[in-house]
Amino acid sequence: MQKNLFSMQDKVCVITGGSRGLGKAMARAFLHSGAKSVYVTARKAEECEQTAEELCDLAENGECVALPGDMSSGEGIIRFVKALGEREDHIDVLVNNAGTGWMASVEEFPEIGWDKVMDLNVKTPFFLTQQLLPLLKANAVPENRASVINIGSVAGIMGSAGSGVSYGTSKAAIHQLTRNLASLLADDNIRVNAIAPGRFHSKMTSLVEQDKEQYGQEIEMIPLHRWGHDEDIMGPALLLASNAGAYMTGEIITVDGGILLR
Repeated sequence: MQKNLFSMQDKVCVITGGSRGLGKAMARAFLHSGAKSVYVTARKAEECEQTAEELCDLAENGECVALPGDMSSGEGIIRFVKALGEREDHIDVLVNNAGTGWMASVEEFPEIGWDKVMDLNVKTPFFLTQQLLPLLKANAVPENRASVINIGSVAGIMGSAGSGVSYGTSKAAIHQLTRNLASLLADDNIRVNAIAPGRFHSKMTSLVEQDKEQYGQEIEMIPLHRWGHDEDIMGPALLLASNAGAYMTGEIITVDGGILLR
């Protein structure tokens, strides 16, 4: 039993925003732990295909499959779900990782920026989960529940709007959506949890990293004095996706180097 706690053996997984950053790291973790298939999706087909090829080369048995799609619209979600349904009769893990931000002052923040962030960060995870419910339920039993993992952020917990007023608001919303769905889907043998990362090395945070003064200030503020690496997201994702997290649902796990202690 203990030997197989973190096993992903035979599991079919879907990761949005899976072509790079945290999504790519989680895909690698699932494959290394024995997943049968990991579908990575993002808007840019070339990036998806490059990631799938790279991860397939690293995997011993499972396969990484590129299934590009635009998750920002209802039509795009339906097309993606249809394409996935033609390949699989069930999925075991869904990671809602795709997200975006928009920086502007309160006085100048545009409606288009607000809508873009709220749509992709909150609306898309809900409607994608909704549309994938038949596949999530298909193989889910009390001894082997399906798992939905939403990617939130410490920006949805802290009172600072340093990441942009709409971004933090959207992440607070995804945390509450996680709790609501966990309650609503428990009887369907689907667990729903969230990971709330702090600062990680990614394309989204590259501008901050290039500003040596701001970067140094942040490193000083974080109790563990560093940003997160790929491995730091891989462990919590495996916990929530595998039987190691079988008794967890509705949780928001912070992975932030202790920044919320400040």
